[in-house]
Amino acid sequence: LRLLTALLLQHGIDAVGATNGHEALEILASRKFDLILMDVQMPLMDGLQATRIIRTHDGSRYSPDIVVIALTAHVMRGDREVILSSGMNEYLAKPADWSAIRNVLSQFFQV
Repeated sequence: LRLLTALLLQHGIDAVGATNGHEALEILASRKFDLILMDVQMPLMDGLQATRIIRTHDGSRYSPDIVVIALTAHVMRGDREVILSSGMNEYLAKPADWSAIRNVLSQFFQV
């Protein structure tokens, strides 16, 4: 988490880290973001569940249309489909370097 946050900051992207899905939802409700890099496996609430909550929300706490990119070590056949079916927009395998992150971000933003 710290390495990814530092990498984003180094490239001029304001980043805030969360250690679990509950914390991510609390942070998301308190600030406006353009993008979420969501770890699939987190304690207490995983990224799939947090993303489903975001996508089905009425918009009063957080935007259900926000771009959500999965970060995961799951790279087995079928994992991508499961992850995207949770409502995530795209998928990045860990460890993700700047080139891979930039490539995915460029699908949604000018980077």
